[in-house]
Amino acid sequence: MSEINRPLDRTLAFARETRRLEIEPGIRHRAAEIHTLLFGDVPAIVVADERTYQVAGNDVVESFRSAGQPPEEPVLFPPEIVAEDARLDALKGALSRTEAIPVVVGSGTLNDLTKLAAHRLGRPYMVVATAASMDGYTAFGASILHEGSKQTFACPAPAGVLADLDVIARAPRGMNAAGYADLLAKNVAGADWILADAVGVEPIDPTVWEMIHGPFRRWVDSPAGVARGEPETLRQLVIGLMTTGLAMQQARSSRPASGAEHQLSHLWDMQHHTHLGSIPSHGFKVGLGTLASLALYEDLLTRDLRNLEIDQTVDCWPTLEQHNVRIKASFGSGPLAVKAHEETRAKYPHRDQLRTQLTSLREGWPELQRRLRHHLIPLRQARRMLLEAGCPFEPDQIGIPRERLHASFEQASFIRRRFTILDLIQRLGLLDAAMGRLFGPEGVWPLKPDSDLFTV
Repeated sequence: MSEINRPLDRTLAFARETRRLEIEPGIRHRAAEIHTLLFGDVPAIVVADERTYQVAGNDVVESFRSAGQPPEEPVLFPPEIVAEDARLDALKGALSRTEAIPVVVGSGTLNDLTKLAAHRLGRPYMVVATAASMDGYTAFGASILHEGSKQTFACPAPAGVLADLDVIARAPRGMNAAGYADLLAKNVAGADWILADAVGVEPIDPTVWEMIHGPFRRWVDSPAGVARGEPETLRQLVIGLMTTGLAMQQARSSRPASGAEHQLSHLWDMQHHTHLGSIPSHGFKVGLGTLASLALYEDLLTRDLRNLEIDQTVDCWPTLEQHNVRIKASFGSGPLAVKAHEETRAKYPHRDQLRTQLTSLREGWPELQRRLRHHLIPLRQARRMLLEAGCPFEPDQIGIPRERLHASFEQASFIRRRFTILDLIQRLGLLDAAMGRLFGPEGVWPLKPDSDLFTV
């Protein structure tokens, strides 16, 4: 690992699959050298789309030719594809016709498709990152649209990751901003993990926690530098995203990096949301999910739960059958409704479990409230950070009207079994009151008085 990467030395030691991580200008020209260090003389096959092949894939292929190791004929996709079953099957079919090890040149979609296809063929792979657009490069698991719902499939991270800062600096407008939004989202993901730990659902792993939240503020402290493409800012952004992925490798779960903000993004994915004829980036959807989650946290933190009426709250807790009625009202029928029923059933606490969780919450509330206030970035500040980085900071900027955002809070709580602020608000019976505050006349996103959803 080069001198520029020294801050990652200790972090990389915790990785389960990734053995080489290089972040430096021009590293794409050394792709063949690093491929040989990882895989010996096994041939390579480049996977790219038409755009990423032009900006970096040609140079990667040339590095192999110059080393006397010409790669197999590349697998090329059209730009702006979706990570879905049909593309996965096509890639798996192309790779199955050779024994070569994939070298994917691209970002989120291409990486996820190659990660899962390689795993299903029993092969490792390597990635050359072309944008600082998300944290999935080094992450365990791949997010694929499967049978109508966004699902994370277990599969190993790449054996090698090359992040070429020259290429990343020239990424299409908005891609690095999307990565900044995805990195900023770790603030909410961490708060959700604090909640899950506090009520006894999922304990915090101190090693994984420190990997992300020790250096987190340094990674996100220069949003305007992302918009300007400043080299040191982009390097810190890449380090943050790669470290977050390594933390997920260590945890064998996306818990360290994904909470309520990702649930909102996944919901919109599963609803096949488009804006102005295209799909908003993952990072931009997550960024708006971060603001929505922060607004919900700020509402929660105004409440004094030391006097929570536990018996009354437990008595009002809907049965699973009542939840199913609300799911049907939210989603109707079809694959998304099926997924919502499945995930809600998996995490549903019966009344004794709920009583235990609420008792822990009430007894620990003063300290938990203090910790969350210290941990969370204020909503107003987060909105300004997204603006300065060049990210959307209002829901309608990605085509989500306020009425739809209002409905999304409850819908998102049904589609994933991970415990987040969305679940806690439901279990406290505070969802309607919180929506009244967030979308009322003095709220963050006030609805028009004639809206069917208008509440005070």
